[in-house]
Formats: sequence, structure tokens, C-alpha cells
Amino acid sequence: MKLLDTNKKNQVLQSMMDIIEKRRAEIIEENKKDLEAFDRDDQALYDRLVVNEAKIDGMIQAIKEVKEQEDPVGKEISSITLDSGLKVTNKTDPFGTILIIYESRPDVTIEAAVLAFKANNKILLKGGKEAINSNLILEKCWHEALAENDLDKDWIKLLHLKREETQEFLRNPTEKIDLIVPRGSERLIKFVKDHATCAVLISGRGNNFLYVAEDANWEKAVKVIINAKTEKISGCNALDKVLIDKNIPNYEAKLKEIQEILSGVNVEIVVDEKIGKTLTNASKIPNEDTWYEEFLAMKILLAEVDGLDEVIDTINKYSGGHSASILTESKEKAAKFMEQIDSAAVYHNASTRFTDGGQMGVGAELAISTDKLHHRGPLGLKQLVTNKYYVYGDGHVRV
Repeated sequence: MKLLDTNKKNQVLQSMMDIIEKRRAEIIEENKKDLEAFDRDDQALYDRLVVNEAKIDGMIQAIKEVKEQEDPVGKEISSITLDSGLKVTNKTDPFGTILIIYESRPDVTIEAAVLAFKANNKILLKGGKEAINSNLILEKCWHEALAENDLDKDWIKLLHLKREETQEFLRNPTEKIDLIVPRGSERLIKFVKDHATCAVLISGRGNNFLYVAEDANWEKAVKVIINAKTEKISGCNALDKVLIDKNIPNYEAKLKEIQEILSGVNVEIVVDEKIGKTLTNASKIPNEDTWYEEFLAMKILLAEVDGLDEVIDTINKYSGGHSASILTESKEKAAKFMEQIDSAAVYHNASTRFTDGGQMGVGAELAISTDKLHHRGPLGLKQLVTNKYYVYGDGHVRV
């Protein structure tokens, strides 16, 4: 993979910002074709598909932020001179070729590609058929930006493959692929893992949990629950499950209050058997599968728990390893929860909606990784490189 000069990469990004601004109306018009052909029954997926003025502003801002970030390639991680005289230096290095497979969201065609390109990777994009018109116009924008700066359009390209063709490409790629990042449903992620022959970095499902401890400030808890559940239901950082400690003061009254508040903002509630004894008109959890489900809808599960140990066991069993929050006024309880919950992001008295590159100071993100190798959490520019050892000698041989 040819290493590009930082200035050259930034020139491409500046061209891309100018082109998107110039072709703004055309991009929105192509997106309308996708929206008109889409089944509105899946509201979360529809929300992700929409490209409007605000989304285009976000695309341009994402490119600007990446352009302004330091180039992550060739940075020295460590350097040591051994007793033998060998000098060993470890530096950051591009992955090579990254394949990004995603559903619905056309903005991924911009945000994922810009990050991977600034980290000097070649990018293959496999978007969903529901966003084909949007992705095609955005690919044209990329190719125009590359051509303006005398670079081959193969640096960033869409794969025009059907499902069966994608499956065969994953098994027997026609070119070398170093990393695959699937972004989307659990079904998509499983499809990629089952068929890929190279490294796959999982951008996992949400299924995020929140625990209201017995000493929680109830006003804070209600505020956080409503925000985490309703602010953006299509986000992988949206809240799905709430565990309420049975020892909280005025327990039954607070259950009825939270039911009334959630119902008032059109959130469907399902409850376990214990809470069902108080909220008698609420739907009961149909089976254990519901505990594993990421809702991506105006739906929430409420369950009763008795203490922190039960909470930790429950979350670590059922969650997607994405985000989990505790509402408590005890720093000791918060510390135990945050240390023992096995998730990419853990929160004390805050909404799970903050699990986002921009909110966490990472900047634009490729995905939220729930893998532990090589990185967990928001995948920003600095995380889209690997490393290489440079070893300098003078005729050294090992004896």
C-alpha cells in the first residue's frame, strides 16, 4: 500500500467537502428515491436512511474534523536499543485494505471512508440495497475528489454485489482484504463472521442496560432513562433494559410513576413477573430471548433486582457488551459496577447515549467496537492503524 503524504490526504478531504456542498441538492434528490422505495414499517432503519440538510452538514463536519486531526500513520510507539546494538522501533502502520459492510446509513459512506482514508487505508464499501442511489452519488463525489488530486479512484469504491455474491466474495475475495468491519444488525454481523476468511472487527449490537440502585436520586434516574430510551431509538447506544432495585424507597409508587411517564412518551413497556405484580396492565416478557434483544424501537424492559451482585450477573449474561449505566449516589457502588460490568462503556449517573466518538472526544468514528482486540469502544482515526517493528542492525546475526 502506497503511503500518501499528509498534505495530499488533506487535499482530497478538502475537495470532498467542497464537492458535497456543491452537489448537496443532488445528494438529497437521490436519497429521496431510496426513501420512496423503502418500507416505513422499520422506523429505526428508515431514520438511518434519511439524508437531509442536517445530515449533509454532519457529513461535511465529519470530514472537516478528520482533516484537522493529526495523521495517525508513522507515529513512534516505542524505541529501544538492545545490548546487542540492535535498535528496535515500533511505529503505527496502515491496515491496508478495509472492507466496511453496512445497512441503510448513507452517511457511513462518508464518515467511515474518510477515517479509513486518512489512516492511509484502501476502502471497500458494501452498503445495503435500500441505500443504493444515495451511496452511488456519494461514491461519485469521492471519485471526483480523488481525481482532482491525481489519485486512483480505487482508493475508495463501492462493491456492487448481491447477497450471494457478497458471501462468495467474503469466502474467496478477488483482492487482498486485511480487515472487515460490519455495521448493522446482529444478522448482518453473523453473516460476515460465518463467511469471512480474514480478521473481522465487530461493531456490536446495543442491548444496553441501566440499573437504578436503592440509593439513586429518582429525579436523575427518570431524566436519564427518558433520554437514553427516546432521544434516538435507532442509535446502538439507546437504552433497552432497566433494572430497578426492589429496596428503593416507595418502590411501588415509583414503578407506577415511571410507567406513566414512559407511556406518556409512547414507549411500549414489557415487565418481568415481579414488577408485573405492581404494573398489572403491562405486557409480560414473553420468553428469555427478549433479554438478549436489541429493540431499536420505542420499547423498554423493566425488571426487579435485589442488589448489585444480581445486577452485574444479569447484565454480563444478557447485554451486547456495548454500554451500561448505574444510577446511584454511592461512589463505592458505582466503582464496583463500572469495574465488573463487561461492556465497552460504563456510566455513573449518565445516559448511554454518550457512547459516541464525537461525544467522547474521539471525533468522527467508524463504529463502536464491542470486540476486545484490537480496540473496544468508538473506533476513531487513531484506532484505524496497526503497528510495525523497524529493526536496525549492522550485520547482526543471532547466535
